[in-house]
Amino acid sequence: MDRLTISLAAFASLVALTFALVTADRWHRRRLTHHGAWAIAMALFFVGSFALWWATATGWSNGVFRVFFTAGAVLNVAWLALGSVALLAGDRIARPLRAVLALLSAFAVGVMTVAPTTAPFVSEEFPRARDHFGILPRMLAAVGSGVPALVIIIGALWSVARLLSGRTPAVGGARRAGLVTPGRLVVSNVLIALGTLVLSASGSLAGRLGEERAFTITLSVGVVVLFVGFLVPSARGGAHLAASPAKARAT
Repeated sequence: MDRLTISLAAFASLVALTFALVTADRWHRRRLTHHGAWAIAMALFFVGSFALWWATATGWSNGVFRVFFTAGAVLNVAWLALGSVALLAGDRIARPLRAVLALLSAFAVGVMTVAPTTAPFVSEEFPRARDHFGILPRMLAAVGSGVPALVIIIGALWSVARLLSGRTPAVGGARRAGLVTPGRLVVSNVLIALGTLVLSASGSLAGRLGEERAFTITLSVGVVVLFVGFLVPSARGGAHLAASPAKARAT
């Protein structure tokens, strides 16, 4: 039993839980779509991280790996991407996507619930999806993580390009709502993209090396970067709050 790995998994779980509670509270008070999407994403991240902590402490099993794989590899990044879309493009685009994503998420959960395993699990061995699942679960993970990660990265690069060209990074409803200053919006999206890349690296590292400690290190770093990315657009100085109370309430 590796105490450092267990501690890192517990740390990632606690950060994700804190992140989920903060975003859920802000969504409850302000009903902004990006807050709701990020709250769901971080709730999923917490579930996946908690499953990882449980496995590092007690051993891997079929049920624990299904929870870990579904929440972390299949669903999490897609809801993160929806938050970025809502922040950059507004509710007119994000809300229909949210409905579609909810249906696809339900389908993915159903598939992962009944998908047969192709090999038994070894309690002390970090599992790899290709060793235990057929093609459909692995396709769901590849599409569910790869496409949304690309959306997040393209969104970050697009917002940087618009800012450098003197235009506001947000468009449509997001721009009209004045959700956040352009500079903070860009920094937020860049940090979220960076956190997504770190998390993708953790999955790749685990798949290649099967090492729990390396995976939990990158997992912990990734969730902290994501949390900072969320906090950036909400940060306000006292003078700005005094000058623009209505805008502060919108973020």
